[in-house]
Amino acid sequence: MRKMYLNLLASVLAIGAISPVLAQDSIKVGLVMPMTGVLGQVGRQAVAGARLYVEQHGDTVAGRKIEFIVRDDGSIPDNAKRIAQELITTGNVAILGGGLTPSVLAMAPLATESKTPTVVMVSGTSIVTERSPYFVRTSWTHAQQASVLANWAARNGSKRVTIIASDWAPGHEAAGVFAKNFTSAGGEIVEILKVPLANPDFAPFLQRARDSAPDTLFVFVPAPQAAVLSKQFVERGMDKAGIRLIGPGDITDDEELPGMNDAMIGTVTAGFYSPNHPTPINRDYLAAFHKANPQMAPNFISVSGYDGMHLIYEALKKTAGNAGGDALIAAMKGMSWESPRGPMTIDPATRDVVHNIYIRRVEKIEGVLTNREFETFVAVADPSKLANK
Repeated sequence: MRKMYLNLLASVLAIGAISPVLAQDSIKVGLVMPMTGVLGQVGRQAVAGARLYVEQHGDTVAGRKIEFIVRDDGSIPDNAKRIAQELITTGNVAILGGGLTPSVLAMAPLATESKTPTVVMVSGTSIVTERSPYFVRTSWTHAQQASVLANWAARNGSKRVTIIASDWAPGHEAAGVFAKNFTSAGGEIVEILKVPLANPDFAPFLQRARDSAPDTLFVFVPAPQAAVLSKQFVERGMDKAGIRLIGPGDITDDEELPGMNDAMIGTVTAGFYSPNHPTPINRDYLAAFHKANPQMAPNFISVSGYDGMHLIYEALKKTAGNAGGDALIAAMKGMSWESPRGPMTIDPATRDVVHNIYIRRVEKIEGVLTNREFETFVAVADPSKLANK
């Protein structure tokens, strides 16, 4: 009997000694994304890109198995906060992936309190990375695209611009940054029109914009709404009235563009990624994405998710598998790599993305509307962060 108890005690002690190691074998990465709701298409693109990276590079990094978890916040910030809390407190998730701006802002206090590294894969609002020291961004900022486009437009014939922007934080930022840079370059902002985010009818706003007689219309709307806006732009005859349509890459989203009207030909946008980007790594990415997602066309959001997982994997390699918040964030700062979008870096001071912004024109290539890059602004940082340095 004494020998049996001693053996049992030895077994318990052995389990106790081994269990912490076993508990550290896997790293859970939880993506909180809008898979349904107003902007469900956005979340599905980000997840498709992130999942593709895992499929290509395996589910083991630095000897640690990666568990890839996706939770739908339904495009509702309160849901995102609740889900993030559940993933951190009861789901043992070590790393989060964030989606829309309102959602990641709701998640910020949780990430800070728990020291959970969070890769922002969708939101483009500048202030996001300032809301938690554990936020790192692999998407873009609206200020990057809007500032570049404003300066380009002022140098290329635009004198009077009317702005139409969605009435939420990203729209306010894009409109404000464009207006500031365009007026600084000598241009005039005729009017700024704000449209509802949910179920917008652009027709009355476009008519009002036409009546204001600008030579250029700068538009910011979420990618899934761009097709509706472009259709109504043509229906109002604004293209025939000689009004130039410009905006961030969202308005000629590569997933939606092939189904748009040929009147979009000539539309100029500023963006950080297009499937037409002419590099071998992008061609490989396109082939792999189409094979894994035959019903989807990759866009700028998918590559943001792809790069988000790349950042996580490479940081874990640098930390030898240590997923602790401070160690992982330190590893991510200053990291550079060649993405399907081109060269990119995580600014060590701001934890924000620095990448090329391309001026693109919509053209019909082999019968398909596409964004063709014709000018590159190299290594663009967020202008609001530069002002604060």
